[in-house]
Amino acid sequence: MKKGWAAATLLAMTVAILAACSGNNSSSNSTNSPSPSTAPTADASQAPSGDASAAPAELGGKLKVLTQRTDLVNDGTMDRYAKKFKEKYPKAEIEFEGLTNYATDIQVRLTTGEAGDVLMIPAGLATSEFSKYFEPLPDSMFDNVYFADNTLYDGKRYGISTGVNTQGIVYNKKAFAAAGIDKVPATLDELYADADKLKAANIIPLYMNFGAQWPMGNWGDGTAWYISGDPQFASKQVALDAPFQVDSPWGEIANIGRTFVQKGWVEKDLYTNNWEMSKGEVASGKAAMYFLGNWVIPQVIGAGASSDDIGFFPFPYDNSGKYNAPLGSDYFVAVSKDSKNKELATAWVDFFVKESGYVEESGFMPIDKTKQAANPQLAQFQSFNPTLIESEATDPKFNEIANKAQIGIGVGDYVQEYIVADDLKAAFDKLNAKWKEAKTALGY
Repeated sequence: MKKGWAAATLLAMTVAILAACSGNNSSSNSTNSPSPSTAPTADASQAPSGDASAAPAELGGKLKVLTQRTDLVNDGTMDRYAKKFKEKYPKAEIEFEGLTNYATDIQVRLTTGEAGDVLMIPAGLATSEFSKYFEPLPDSMFDNVYFADNTLYDGKRYGISTGVNTQGIVYNKKAFAAAGIDKVPATLDELYADADKLKAANIIPLYMNFGAQWPMGNWGDGTAWYISGDPQFASKQVALDAPFQVDSPWGEIANIGRTFVQKGWVEKDLYTNNWEMSKGEVASGKAAMYFLGNWVIPQVIGAGASSDDIGFFPFPYDNSGKYNAPLGSDYFVAVSKDSKNKELATAWVDFFVKESGYVEESGFMPIDKTKQAANPQLAQFQSFNPTLIESEATDPKFNEIANKAQIGIGVGDYVQEYIVADDLKAAFDKLNAKWKEAKTALGY
């Protein structure tokens, strides 16, 4: 991921962690950029099925769009995007359904054929499965975009990025000042010392959102790969019978999360999903930090914070004073294989990522390589000169093994278990046993 700053965000398997969420995930895995150019148009009689270039006046019908952004469904933002789309495609009608627990609910929807017309690709789904559930997108949609090949399988692309992210510590400057912290921590020891000061000032040091589950991936698969410095970290796990080791990046990030929980530096009510409430807590300064992607910054500001009071710095996961930070994609958006209106669905996908304003308003860096983000928090983040590790497509076998082993990559459930386990090694041993059994059963 070591490309220019505009080259953005987290790993595909991190999507749920970097992903913009409001009710559930927000990669992937949620900054601002100028509006990309509009998609070209052509005569509908010459446009092949699934081509986003069909003449707007000729396309119409109803679409059902599934999304993890329950906040944008509830506050009318998605309807505003639909209205703008309708100006271009007057005969189109868009219905949105927000899934609060998207990462898990969408898996069920896919298998039952209830995934609507357009949806976000779940982070844990292997690319080898894409052709079962998604319609290939036209190659023309991928000109000059980041992560163009992350959903490539057997020569076809099935999803396009909805935004570029990086990941780090989003913090409230007033909360830091109230605790007597006058500079951001540059090392892990400094982070721990600041957390102690915040707790002493009766401020929640870091809102982990343990109960929401999906953010917990940041203490596992969402971070281990980039602190390793190797974008192929996950793919290389396929060759291992016991990838989860205490002295590996898995253990490094797990132990930091465990320390925050053990020291009481996170929310007291671990098991309740307080995701929406937490944004107000960080915005007001009752909580000081999030360990999430840049996508959450506009959500905190939307919850009442002044932009001037919100900062963003790389996660200091060791005491070296140097940082790796990820560049990866938020969720990839796709057309459902079961859609009865694939051409209009494809047009919506192209419009959504390039013209609707979603990318900019959600705090992402633009997916268009020719565009740059203008955002003070990202400028602050960049000033620390992190080494940006760009996410790459993961070997499908990784997710196949994890899925068979019921290790929730991109979901966070397995991370919840080891973060509060009495013995991290014992918890990892259980994961390794499940991994090896699944790997053997699959013949890998």
